[in-house]
Amino acid sequence: MKKRLFILTILGSLSLWATAASSVASESKLRVTYVAENAVRIQYAPEGVESSLPDWIYVEHGEVASPKISALVKGNKVTVKDPKGRVVFRATTHRLENGVATLVFDSPKEECLFGLGQFQDGYSNVRGLSRRLTQVNTQISIPMLLSSKGYGVLWNNYGLTEFNPGDQSVQLVRREGHGEKEVVNVTSTEGGKKEVRERNVFEATIELKEDGDYSLLLDVGQKMARRHQLTIDGQVVIEMQNLWLPPTASKIVHLTKGIHQLSAELTKEDVPVLYYKKVTDQTVFRSPVAEAIDYTVFVGTPDEVIATYRKLTGECPEMPSWALGYIHCRERFHSSDEILQTANRFRSEQLPLSLIVQDWQYWGKYGWNSMHFDEEFYPDPKALTDSLHRMDVRLMLSVWSKIDKRSEVGRQMEHDGYYIPGTEWIDFFNPEAADAYWKNFSERLLPLGIDAWWQDATEPENDDLAGRRVNNGKWSGEQVRNVYPLLVNKTVSEGLQKAGKAPMILTRCGFPGIQRYGSALWSGDVGNDWETFRRQIVAGLGVQAAGIPWWTYDAGGFFRPYNQYTDSAYIERMLRWIETSVFLPLMRVHGYMSNTEPWNYGPEAQSVIAECLKERYRLLPYIKRCAQAVAGQGGTLMRPLVFDFANDPEALKQQYEYMFGPALLISPVTESGVSTWRTYLPKHPGGWYDYRTGEHYDGGQYVVTPITKAFIPVFIRDGYQLGD
Repeated sequence: MKKRLFILTILGSLSLWATAASSVASESKLRVTYVAENAVRIQYAPEGVESSLPDWIYVEHGEVASPKISALVKGNKVTVKDPKGRVVFRATTHRLENGVATLVFDSPKEECLFGLGQFQDGYSNVRGLSRRLTQVNTQISIPMLLSSKGYGVLWNNYGLTEFNPGDQSVQLVRREGHGEKEVVNVTSTEGGKKEVRERNVFEATIELKEDGDYSLLLDVGQKMARRHQLTIDGQVVIEMQNLWLPPTASKIVHLTKGIHQLSAELTKEDVPVLYYKKVTDQTVFRSPVAEAIDYTVFVGTPDEVIATYRKLTGECPEMPSWALGYIHCRERFHSSDEILQTANRFRSEQLPLSLIVQDWQYWGKYGWNSMHFDEEFYPDPKALTDSLHRMDVRLMLSVWSKIDKRSEVGRQMEHDGYYIPGTEWIDFFNPEAADAYWKNFSERLLPLGIDAWWQDATEPENDDLAGRRVNNGKWSGEQVRNVYPLLVNKTVSEGLQKAGKAPMILTRCGFPGIQRYGSALWSGDVGNDWETFRRQIVAGLGVQAAGIPWWTYDAGGFFRPYNQYTDSAYIERMLRWIETSVFLPLMRVHGYMSNTEPWNYGPEAQSVIAECLKERYRLLPYIKRCAQAVAGQGGTLMRPLVFDFANDPEALKQQYEYMFGPALLISPVTESGVSTWRTYLPKHPGGWYDYRTGEHYDGGQYVVTPITKAFIPVFIRDGYQLGD
């Protein structure tokens, strides 16, 4: 077979095939297609093989009149150049073998990579890090990367994806004996319940052939974890605990040549495996269930990359202005009277409120997500929404993609074969099942005047696609396991639009393209400690770098201490969560088994929260302008510093600082008991101004500023205005 060389600089809608060697039996072809002026789609598949899966990620787009970038194909390799002819991306390996698709591209040491969605490992820069891209509670896998070198990569694969997979592994073996037991309260798809958990120690050794930075991925061997913990040679390198955690945790550590002792304190049921690899100057995407390699390379500044990404995967509709105010939630309101009393109390206390949320269980005796309010506690849902509207408050309702098979809706759905086999989750891959879901939704819930929709647990929970087939057996769950949340939101959003209603959806999981459905994401059922708080900020920035603009967290944490109303240490943490949430795309409080209203935490806390709420509303004109830019220009509101300061290496090191729109630098306070805070001010002509005092600072330096319990450091970039 002859090698062929193609330099792709032809104008117009260009699609070209290049024959390349492959590890499969037949030859494979590498296809390069310009999909935008600054984006090229690259597909690699055996001859004659076309994907059986729909192109769910992309929306229709027109022909490219004049691409500004060029792609060069040489054998199995692809190089992409920017408009000035500089190489920004070089893929060195496209490999298909036994259904495993592998892409390898260059990633030099000075590069920083951001994105991949929402993860709980605390890493903003993911260059060299190993991650397993699956959808679980608190983890959202968006296979989109943004580089500090002026490009982005969207991996077009719906199945599980290994990012920088470890090529070596070791199973940790449980030490004999019994571990410590504890009883905990947890949420589940059956409601709240208690679990007895036992901690145990697992051990192993590894031998390394050379010194270096090593990427570790600890897999506990269950669908969800309760704890991630790993000690190497007596030093703790991973430590995370929550009632819900993803099954894997990642870390980069420096290790020396030789033998290392591993120890992990986990739960008795865990079957832990540690994957590890030496960090190199390459980045890898690998999907174990794939028919082809398919990815898109975008070239430009971060804003240009994300804007084009949205043009191809779907523009954001404008977020309703009332959704940009304060969203009040708790787990949970028990009746219409509780909701109305709470809304009236907000008004009487002169606390701003725009949207109030009814979480699960309102269906009562009718069964899980029966799409029916229990009249004993909600006698007239339409009257409830009408009463809230008279107070200028909107209502959001929790609706699941899981339906009790004993309910009226569930019996019909089961009769028609609309469930994912062996589960209570609706099979949204089956268009008839999706239509039936929406028919019940529209007939039972839309007439009630509800304004916004909380599509909870859209992963689906417990990884229930694994080992099953969907759409009447057409596809394996493994092929499509990450795209389920996209289809749930598609069903609801398109149904709302056909009914003449603008969609405003809050969803626990997402996938590329979900922004076109009016969907906002949140970080799931997280804890409340300082480390969890820090991780949520980083997780949110990962969502933004992956192109999804609307995101928030449960301010104060979902799982809270039993003495939350009087615990001064917790209240201090909660206030820092809330103070930072003023400067998130959406501002929302939530909490499990909690009455999260400000007045429950004492007069001092209520005073601070009141000022936070008022600050949010003072900023609304600015936030609305930023929201218009999100919808009209492909903009990003919560901005990782790479968006504005890609040429400032010190700015790229900051884990928790971010820009809120083009004007405001946010520096969250993430530690207890401090009266001053250190902030890095990125290099910027004209410098920065303290948001509260107006004091001027030059950029390119660290500054230490005083803080109180009531506020966090915020700075205004010179040359930018908050007013009209």
